Amino acid sequence: MALRFEILGRFNRARAAQLTLPHFVCQTPLFMPVGTIKGLATSQLEEIGCQIILGNTYHLALRPTSELIDELGGLHKFMNWPRALLTDSGGFQMVSLLHLADITEKGVTFQSPVDGKPMLLTPEESIQIQNRIGADIIMALDDVVRTTITGPRIEEAMYRTLRWIDRCIAAHSRPHEQNLFGIVQGGLDPVLRDICVRGLVDRNLPGYAIGGLAGGESKDSFWRVVAQCTAALPEDKPRYVMGVGYPLDIVVCSALGADMYDCVYPTRTARFGTALVPEGVLKLKHKAMADDTRPIDPTCACMVCKNYSRAYIHCLVTKDAMGSQLLSYHNLYYMMKLSRDLHTSIVEERFPEFVCTFLLKMFPEGNVPEWVCNAMEVAGIDISSCCAPFSSSQDLES
Repeated sequence: MALRFEILGRFNRARAAQLTLPHFVCQTPLFMPVGTIKGLATSQLEEIGCQIILGNTYHLALRPTSELIDELGGLHKFMNWPRALLTDSGGFQMVSLLHLADITEKGVTFQSPVDGKPMLLTPEESIQIQNRIGADIIMALDDVVRTTITGPRIEEAMYRTLRWIDRCIAAHSRPHEQNLFGIVQGGLDPVLRDICVRGLVDRNLPGYAIGGLAGGESKDSFWRVVAQCTAALPEDKPRYVMGVGYPLDIVVCSALGADMYDCVYPTRTARFGTALVPEGVLKLKHKAMADDTRPIDPTCACMVCKNYSRAYIHCLVTKDAMGSQLLSYHNLYYMMKLSRDLHTSIVEERFPEFVCTFLLKMFPEGNVPEWVCNAMEVAGIDISSCCAPFSSSQDLES
């Protein structure tokens, strides 16, 4: 095991911790930008306080290839990134991006995007590729099924995920330098999730991820799965909710005891001209922004908000790549500050106040979605002061 996880503060289920990895000492809760970030240098990510970058194994294996990365000293050296890295297994990209992906007991068979020939990614090969890439945290290959799918396929995928974790453990050649995380599957079925959690915990892994969410399920189903899994996973190991990037979701999951998150959302939404602000989002392409001389967020200390107006960025996002780069910088700064604020508020024993302030800014009229109120009740956080009576239209995405 190549990590140390020390809890520094708590509020009921929420926890703030120090996660010591081979390349960096991280503070949790934390958000990890996805490495396909366009237009930002690693020095800028360091500047805004990014602690871990997520690398896509599938994309790296295609180009420049894991063999070349290994030959050139590993991904940290290759991309000039001194802090921590996490790589996914490659399985999700193959199932979501490629046609005719077929999952069998051997692994994931898919068509090569280069020449169209069938290729097979096995648990062993996924780990070997990640060993060559050299990230601080590597993910087991799991059988990925969207939560919107029902029936026997969910059970099949969960049990296969458990069988594959043993093959991943056996193939892992660098356990003292890289931390292998298992992924809890089981769809929206509490019984299957419980079986998967217990099976993974029996393997005594360095950390655990909650997978198969943020794929179209209702928010009520989403938070209940997170709550169930975080309650059953070990207290002394990091818990990573995969694919979660909406600020509201991160606050809710942190209240329920999760520690780590990743998503393309902050940078992808930037490329569409949208900024993250305490009130929710600000759409810079709107005509109303054309003569607005205010910064994106007057309360934000980032380089973009200090130097550029909404009007200037509006002009850029409609015709220039610089617009999406500036918005990506701002949005990731927002996510890093959110992570720091979560950590600090838990350590300083003012987490409930932070949550209420966050919700009041996002829902100033008190129309907090019912699923958020229900989740906070389970987390032991009283938000009645910022909740109005519910209506059926309040179960919004975020």
